Amino acid sequence: MSESFDAVDVIRTKRDRGALSPGQIDWVIDAYTRGVVAEEQMAALNMAILLNGMSREEIARWTAAMIASGERMDFSSLRPRAGGPVNAHGSMPTTDKHSTGGVGDKITLPLAPLVAVYGVAVPQLSGRGLGHTGGTLDKLESIPGWRADLSNEEMLAQLQDVGAVICAAGSGLAPADKKLYALRDVTGTVEAIPLIASSIMSKKIAEGTGSLVLDVKVGSGAFMKNVEQARELARTMVDLGHDAGVNTVALLTDMSTPLGLTAGNAIEVEESVEVLAGGGPEDVVELTVRLAEEMLEAAGVRDADPAAALKDGRAMDVWRRMISAQGGDPDAALPVAKESETILAPADGVVVELDALKVGVAAWRLGAGRARKEDVVQAGAGVRLHAKPGAVVRAGEPLMTLLTDTPERFDRAKEALEGATLIAPEGSRAGNRLVLDRIAVDQ
Repeated sequence: MSESFDAVDVIRTKRDRGALSPGQIDWVIDAYTRGVVAEEQMAALNMAILLNGMSREEIARWTAAMIASGERMDFSSLRPRAGGPVNAHGSMPTTDKHSTGGVGDKITLPLAPLVAVYGVAVPQLSGRGLGHTGGTLDKLESIPGWRADLSNEEMLAQLQDVGAVICAAGSGLAPADKKLYALRDVTGTVEAIPLIASSIMSKKIAEGTGSLVLDVKVGSGAFMKNVEQARELARTMVDLGHDAGVNTVALLTDMSTPLGLTAGNAIEVEESVEVLAGGGPEDVVELTVRLAEEMLEAAGVRDADPAAALKDGRAMDVWRRMISAQGGDPDAALPVAKESETILAPADGVVVELDALKVGVAAWRLGAGRARKEDVVQAGAGVRLHAKPGAVVRAGEPLMTLLTDTPERFDRAKEALEGATLIAPEGSRAGNRLVLDRIAVDQ
């Protein structure tokens, strides 16, 4: 077929700091998906975008073109619950959450069933971990029998019956993004904010959710290391959502320290169940409740008390139904690592820092994560923390326990943890603000 544009001309436009036209953007995404634009040509364009940026209009069009490369889901057939909220189309409202990834970030697990308590459907399409950041699907797959892959029909049926689903995104959603993501990963262009934002939002908009809350992580264990970068990414994604008709809000949250007391797979499920049972670490509970409040408000629910729904067992009831609906046994024993090794405090004092990146790398090296997408993870591997910033410790007391099925991994994990914990004299204080900022359309 005759092509409307030439890839070299498109590259030159952005190389020379020009704005890509809507026609150029539509064509280059479609042609790359079809294989007409070569990998090296798209790599050059990605680098030009990284160096020269894109306008809001360009990013919106780029995102729309990626959405157009595949299917769009439709939840308008979901019937509202008796006495529950109804959206403008007479259907059950839908809301979703996306985290940019971190260490110990198991928030999706208690959050999805918690929001569903209030008659709002939560179609949570999640991914697997890569490198030091954990993957929600890897965690849930440590539950015997649970399956991540659902058809669109199964997903809709579960949303109608249970109100929440956590599953893998189907291959039909924004296939251009899947191809672009792999290319960015090997060409040094992952950090381009227009490409990050369009990658995340193309899938979320194609998913068809009515509202979306973004958890943009900031700190050593996050993709964005400083607040300015994170705020720019959050603002870009909020604008993209708004332009596409999706009510979108972003929270900037701290990821300098791991969330909770576990980083792994099965041990994070265990901790999530503790939260659903009304307990669990304070920071996990705080962020779960705050995100639930944001999701419910975005979906039009104003009088909810998510903290109460954690305490009284309603969220746990939805969790058990959600896990069972996907073939899992919520009562089954979770996998336990065969080997463990404990790291002890070297001195008396107060823990003032615990580096999230170092803990995440250690968990990865113990087998909880993967270096390549095809790698297999260990369900029981990870790091169990005994002291977080603010805790008073004595020399010789446990700081953390390393877990793995393959003890030869301990040495490299301990190398990753060198300097991870900073202990200061008693009386020292540790900063612990979890939510750093909120970004919304009206700001």
